[in-house]
Amino acid sequence: MKQLFYFILLVAGLSSVHSCKDLVDEEGNPLIGLNENSGLIGPRSLFREITNSDTIAEYRYNGLLVSKVLTKGKSTRSVTDMMWSGDKISKITFYGFLDEDKDGSLDADSVAYTQLLTYGAGGRLTIIAENRTTYKKVIPPGGTVPALPWLVDKKYKKIYNLEYAAGTDKLSKITMRNGEEVTGMPFDYSMYSVSNYTFTGDNVTTVDRNYGTITGGTFGTPTEKYKYEYSTFDTQINPHTLLPFAYKISALLSTRVNDEKSQSLSINNPRRYTVTDMVPPIPTPIVFTTNYLYDPQTYMTVGFGVNYIYKPQ
Repeated sequence: MKQLFYFILLVAGLSSVHSCKDLVDEEGNPLIGLNENSGLIGPRSLFREITNSDTIAEYRYNGLLVSKVLTKGKSTRSVTDMMWSGDKISKITFYGFLDEDKDGSLDADSVAYTQLLTYGAGGRLTIIAENRTTYKKVIPPGGTVPALPWLVDKKYKKIYNLEYAAGTDKLSKITMRNGEEVTGMPFDYSMYSVSNYTFTGDNVTTVDRNYGTITGGTFGTPTEKYKYEYSTFDTQINPHTLLPFAYKISALLSTRVNDEKSQSLSINNPRRYTVTDMVPPIPTPIVFTTNYLYDPQTYMTVGFGVNYIYKPQ
């Protein structure tokens, strides 16, 4: 998993954007957050996350509810659509490209998945059931370049169970079971991951995630172990507090390893985080630090090479 660390290093090294282009959203509303002196008074929404090279995410709204997220793709953007039932997201669909191996570039294969969300006591998200399909292009006979159409490569079923700490209701654990659907073969879950979350107040301070195989319904000894630690929090507002919890969890689970983004679950902003592969006899943390910029309403506008753009509600 060294590619994971190379990718994180790449992201952490990106510089901030200070251009003056795209000063309005898709409806013509002014955007806020292109420099440290901008700001707005009153309700706001998160509109874009950008670096000096690309747009990481653009959020579209139906009224006050996030309905669509545009992220990096190949020739076009990848698209995440959200279906709401009342005040809760009930279904999330994704079509596009992901960086599953964390090598810093989007995979050649395209991906489509649908997630159905179930809520339990107190309206808390408890289960995410996912069907995922990967597609690939094939090289025609005598050719050298893959051509259309996209063909189904593999299909997977995943189930995520979420648990919460008694007394605080903070997310404490996500258990994932994953299995490939093979034509003519009985389906069974064959892989797992377990993520344990530790909060200090309203901020995530530690995430431990283990991976392994499932045999006969039993979890085997973990074969991969990673630890993510967040510290030196400020007292200002994390931009991701403006996004729904269910979407943030879905985004964390969009690729096999995406836990370095768990800071999105915090209300404040960590100036330091570490990623550690716990398998080597002497684990060596990789450390990332940043200085933040804020607007007059104390929302963070720049950090870890990402510029956060807001718009009025």
